[in-house]
Amino acid sequence: MSVLHQPDGRGGSARVHQEVREGDNIAVRGPRNNFRLVEAPEYLFIAGGIGITPILPMIESVDRAGAEWSLVYGGRSRGNMAFAPDLKQAHRDGVTLVPEDTHGRIDLAGILAGVFPGTAIYGCGPEGLLCAVEEMAADFGIAGQIHLERFTPKPQLDEAVLDNFEVEFVRSGITVSVGPDESILGVARAAGIPAPFSCSEGTCGTCETNIVSGRADHRDSVLSPEEQEENSTLMICISRAACPKIQLDL
Repeated sequence: MSVLHQPDGRGGSARVHQEVREGDNIAVRGPRNNFRLVEAPEYLFIAGGIGITPILPMIESVDRAGAEWSLVYGGRSRGNMAFAPDLKQAHRDGVTLVPEDTHGRIDLAGILAGVFPGTAIYGCGPEGLLCAVEEMAADFGIAGQIHLERFTPKPQLDEAVLDNFEVEFVRSGITVSVGPDESILGVARAAGIPAPFSCSEGTCGTCETNIVSGRADHRDSVLSPEEQEENSTLMICISRAACPKIQLDL
Protein backbone atom coordinates (compact mmCIF):
# COMPACT_ATOMS: atom_id res chain seq x y z
CA MET A 1 0.00 0.00 0.00
CA SER A 2 1.19 3.51 -0.82
CA VAL A 3 -0.19 6.66 0.85
CA LEU A 4 1.07 10.05 -0.30
CA HIS A 5 1.73 12.45 2.58
CA GLN A 6 -0.52 15.50 2.13
CA PRO A 7 -0.43 17.68 5.27
CA ASP A 8 -3.11 19.99 3.81
CA GLY A 9 -5.55 17.17 3.00
CA ARG A 10 -8.58 16.06 5.01
CA GLY A 11 -6.50 14.32 7.68
CA GLY A 12 -6.33 10.69 6.60
CA SER A 13 -2.94 10.91 4.91
CA ALA A 14 -1.40 12.85 7.81
CA ARG A 15 -2.73 10.34 10.32
CA VAL A 16 -1.27 7.38 8.42
CA HIS A 17 2.16 9.03 8.23
CA GLN A 18 2.20 10.30 11.81
CA GLU A 19 0.47 7.54 13.75
CA VAL A 20 0.55 4.23 11.87
CA ARG A 21 3.55 2.01 12.56
CA GLU A 22 4.69 -1.37 11.28
CA GLY A 23 2.77 -4.09 13.08
CA ASP A 24 -0.29 -1.93 13.85
CA ASN A 25 -3.71 -3.47 13.24
CA ILE A 26 -5.97 -1.35 11.05
CA ALA A 27 -9.69 -2.03 10.62
CA VAL A 28 -10.80 -1.73 6.99
CA ARG A 29 -13.96 -2.29 5.03
CA GLY A 30 -14.23 -4.31 1.85
CA PRO A 31 -13.12 -2.48 -1.30
CA ARG A 32 -15.44 -0.52 -3.60
CA ASN A 33 -14.27 -0.48 -7.18
CA ASN A 34 -15.49 2.24 -9.53
CA PHE A 35 -12.41 1.80 -11.69
CA ARG A 36 -12.85 -1.71 -13.05
CA LEU A 37 -10.61 -3.18 -15.71
CA VAL A 38 -12.70 -4.02 -18.78
CA GLU A 39 -11.82 -6.49 -21.50
CA ALA A 40 -10.29 -4.80 -24.52
CA PRO A 41 -7.96 -5.67 -27.41
CA GLU A 42 -5.52 -2.97 -26.30
CA TYR A 43 -4.94 -0.66 -23.33
CA LEU A 44 -3.50 2.81 -22.91
CA PHE A 45 -2.69 3.81 -19.34
CA ILE A 46 -2.09 7.47 -18.44
CA ALA A 47 -0.87 8.21 -14.92
CA GLY A 48 0.07 11.41 -13.18
CA GLY A 49 2.02 11.40 -9.91
CA ILE A 50 0.62 9.05 -7.28
CA GLY A 51 -2.13 8.20 -9.76
CA ILE A 52 0.19 5.39 -10.83
CA THR A 53 -0.96 3.38 -7.79
CA PRO A 54 -4.25 1.90 -9.13
CA ILE A 55 -2.68 1.54 -12.58
CA LEU A 56 0.01 -0.88 -11.37
CA PRO A 57 -2.23 -3.94 -10.76
CA MET A 58 -4.00 -3.27 -14.05
CA ILE A 59 -0.69 -3.39 -15.90
CA GLU A 60 0.22 -6.63 -14.14
CA SER A 61 -3.15 -8.14 -15.07
CA VAL A 62 -3.14 -7.24 -18.76
CA ASP A 63 0.54 -8.13 -19.09
CA ARG A 64 -0.10 -11.61 -17.65
CA ALA A 65 -3.00 -12.01 -20.07
CA GLY A 66 -0.73 -11.16 -23.00
CA ALA A 67 -2.74 -8.08 -24.04
CA GLU A 68 -1.19 -5.12 -25.85
CA TRP A 69 -0.68 -2.14 -23.58
CA SER A 70 1.35 1.00 -23.06
CA LEU A 71 1.83 3.39 -20.14
CA VAL A 72 2.53 7.12 -20.18
CA TYR A 73 3.53 8.22 -16.69
CA GLY A 74 4.13 11.85 -15.78
CA GLY A 75 5.34 13.53 -12.62
CA ARG A 76 7.02 16.69 -11.37
CA SER A 77 10.45 15.06 -11.43
CA ARG A 78 11.90 11.60 -11.96
CA GLY A 79 12.78 11.36 -8.27
CA ASN A 80 9.16 11.95 -7.24
CA MET A 81 7.69 9.31 -9.56
CA ALA A 82 6.91 6.27 -7.41
CA PHE A 83 7.70 2.85 -8.90
CA ALA A 84 9.24 4.43 -12.03
CA PRO A 85 12.56 2.49 -11.90
CA ASP A 86 10.82 -0.86 -11.41
CA LEU A 87 8.32 -0.19 -14.19
CA LYS A 88 11.00 0.86 -16.65
CA GLN A 89 13.22 -2.09 -15.80
CA ALA A 90 10.38 -4.63 -16.06
CA HIS A 91 8.63 -3.34 -19.16
CA ARG A 92 11.08 -1.00 -20.93
CA ASP A 93 9.49 -0.08 -24.29
CA GLY A 94 5.95 -0.30 -22.93
CA VAL A 95 6.58 2.50 -20.44
CA THR A 96 7.11 6.18 -21.29
CA LEU A 97 8.22 8.36 -18.39
CA VAL A 98 7.57 12.11 -18.63
CA PRO A 99 9.19 14.04 -15.74
CA GLU A 100 7.92 17.60 -16.09
CA ASP A 101 11.16 19.26 -15.00
CA THR A 102 13.09 17.71 -17.90
CA HIS A 103 10.48 16.68 -20.50
CA GLY A 104 7.60 19.09 -20.00
CA ARG A 105 4.02 17.91 -19.72
CA ILE A 106 2.51 14.81 -21.29
CA ASP A 107 1.63 15.34 -24.96
CA LEU A 108 -1.95 14.17 -24.60
CA ALA A 109 -3.02 15.36 -28.04
CA GLY A 110 -0.27 13.40 -29.73
CA ILE A 111 -0.99 10.30 -27.67
CA LEU A 112 -4.78 10.29 -27.99
CA ALA A 113 -4.69 11.13 -31.71
CA GLY A 114 -3.13 7.72 -32.36
CA VAL A 115 -5.54 5.63 -30.30
CA PHE A 116 -7.25 2.82 -32.19
CA PRO A 117 -11.00 2.17 -31.90
CA GLY A 118 -11.65 -0.28 -29.06
CA THR A 119 -8.58 0.69 -27.06
CA ALA A 120 -9.46 1.08 -23.38
CA ILE A 121 -7.95 4.27 -21.99
CA TYR A 122 -7.36 4.37 -18.23
CA GLY A 123 -6.29 7.52 -16.44
CA CYS A 124 -5.60 8.51 -12.85
CA GLY A 125 -3.89 11.59 -11.50
CA PRO A 126 -4.37 15.31 -10.84
CA GLU A 127 -7.66 16.90 -11.86
CA GLY A 128 -6.03 19.06 -14.53
CA LEU A 129 -4.67 15.97 -16.27
CA LEU A 130 -7.99 14.11 -16.14
CA CYS A 131 -9.98 17.09 -17.41
CA ALA A 132 -7.54 17.42 -20.31
CA VAL A 133 -7.93 13.71 -21.11
CA GLU A 134 -11.72 14.08 -21.13
CA GLU A 135 -11.67 17.16 -23.35
CA MET A 136 -9.22 15.75 -25.88
CA ALA A 137 -10.92 12.36 -25.96
CA ALA A 138 -14.17 14.15 -26.81
CA ASP A 139 -12.40 16.11 -29.55
CA PHE A 140 -11.06 12.88 -31.07
CA GLY A 141 -14.41 11.08 -30.75
CA ILE A 142 -13.15 8.48 -28.29
CA ALA A 143 -14.83 9.73 -25.09
CA GLY A 144 -16.60 6.38 -24.70
CA GLN A 145 -13.25 4.60 -24.39
CA ILE A 146 -11.94 6.44 -21.33
CA HIS A 147 -12.08 5.25 -17.71
CA LEU A 148 -10.93 7.69 -15.04
CA GLU A 149 -10.43 7.66 -11.28
CA ARG A 150 -10.37 10.96 -9.48
CA PHE A 151 -8.87 12.02 -6.15
CA THR A 152 -10.99 15.17 -5.97
CA PRO A 153 -14.46 16.07 -7.31
CA LYS A 154 -14.88 17.42 -10.81
CA PRO A 155 -15.35 21.20 -10.85
CA GLN A 156 -19.05 22.09 -10.97
CA LEU A 157 -19.40 24.79 -13.61
CA ASP A 158 -23.20 24.78 -13.83
CA GLU A 159 -25.67 26.00 -11.23
CA ALA A 160 -28.06 23.47 -9.73
CA VAL A 161 -31.17 22.91 -11.87
CA LEU A 162 -33.49 23.50 -8.89
CA ASP A 163 -32.86 25.24 -5.58
CA ASN A 164 -35.71 23.40 -3.86
CA PHE A 165 -37.30 20.01 -4.49
CA GLU A 166 -38.92 17.09 -2.69
CA VAL A 167 -37.51 13.62 -2.32
CA GLU A 168 -39.60 10.59 -1.43
CA PHE A 169 -37.72 7.71 0.16
CA VAL A 170 -40.01 4.96 -1.09
CA ARG A 171 -38.97 2.06 1.15
CA SER A 172 -39.01 4.25 4.25
CA GLY A 173 -42.31 5.95 3.38
CA ILE A 174 -40.86 9.38 4.11
CA THR A 175 -41.04 12.53 1.97
CA VAL A 176 -38.91 15.56 2.78
CA SER A 177 -37.93 18.87 1.20
CA VAL A 178 -34.36 19.63 0.14
CA GLY A 179 -33.24 23.25 0.17
CA PRO A 180 -30.44 24.97 -1.76
CA ASP A 181 -27.91 24.48 1.05
CA GLU A 182 -28.92 20.89 1.84
CA SER A 183 -28.07 17.52 0.33
CA ILE A 184 -30.27 14.49 -0.19
CA LEU A 185 -27.87 12.55 2.02
CA GLY A 186 -28.14 15.14 4.77
CA VAL A 187 -31.94 15.20 4.86
CA ALA A 188 -32.07 11.39 4.69
CA ARG A 189 -29.86 11.00 7.74
CA ALA A 190 -31.74 13.77 9.57
CA ALA A 191 -34.93 11.78 8.95
CA GLY A 192 -33.35 8.67 10.48
CA ILE A 193 -32.77 6.86 7.19
CA PRO A 194 -29.49 4.86 7.39
CA ALA A 195 -28.01 5.90 4.06
CA PRO A 196 -24.40 4.73 3.57
CA PHE A 197 -21.76 7.32 2.67
CA SER A 198 -18.04 7.95 2.80
CA CYS A 199 -16.44 10.83 0.87
CA SER A 200 -19.48 13.17 0.73
CA GLU A 201 -17.96 14.63 -2.45
CA GLY A 202 -19.35 12.36 -5.17
CA THR A 203 -16.07 10.56 -5.84
CA CYS A 204 -16.29 7.20 -4.04
CA GLY A 205 -19.70 5.82 -5.06
CA THR A 206 -20.63 4.61 -1.57
CA CYS A 207 -23.94 6.51 -1.49
CA GLU A 208 -25.10 5.45 -4.98
CA THR A 209 -28.89 5.04 -4.80
CA ASN A 210 -31.45 3.69 -7.26
CA ILE A 211 -33.91 6.17 -8.77
CA VAL A 212 -37.54 4.97 -8.73
CA SER A 213 -38.92 7.95 -10.65
CA GLY A 214 -37.93 11.49 -11.52
CA ARG A 215 -34.87 13.04 -13.12
CA ALA A 216 -31.53 13.57 -11.40
CA ASP A 217 -29.28 16.59 -11.60
CA HIS A 218 -26.06 14.57 -11.62
CA ARG A 219 -23.09 16.30 -10.01
CA ASP A 220 -20.85 13.33 -9.18
CA SER A 221 -17.43 12.32 -10.48
CA VAL A 222 -18.15 8.58 -10.66
CA LEU A 223 -20.79 7.92 -13.31
CA SER A 224 -19.88 8.28 -16.96
CA PRO A 225 -21.93 10.68 -19.13
CA GLU A 226 -23.70 7.65 -20.58
CA GLU A 227 -24.53 6.30 -17.11
CA GLN A 228 -25.79 9.69 -16.00
CA GLU A 229 -28.02 9.87 -19.06
CA GLU A 230 -29.49 6.46 -18.18
CA ASN A 231 -30.78 8.09 -14.97
CA SER A 232 -31.01 4.83 -13.04
CA THR A 233 -28.91 5.86 -10.02
CA LEU A 234 -27.46 8.98 -8.41
CA MET A 235 -24.97 9.88 -5.69
CA ILE A 236 -27.12 11.40 -2.95
CA CYS A 237 -24.21 13.14 -1.23
CA ILE A 238 -23.88 15.69 -4.02
CA SER A 239 -26.40 15.13 -6.83
CA ARG A 240 -29.83 16.75 -6.73
CA ALA A 241 -33.16 16.54 -8.51
CA ALA A 242 -33.90 18.10 -11.89
CA CYS A 243 -37.65 17.86 -11.24
CA PRO A 244 -39.95 19.08 -8.42
CA LYS A 245 -40.07 15.59 -6.86
CA ILE A 246 -37.80 12.58 -7.12
CA GLN A 247 -38.44 9.11 -5.70
CA LEU A 248 -35.50 7.06 -4.43
CA ASP A 249 -35.14 3.44 -3.32
CA LEU A 250 -34.30 4.11 0.32
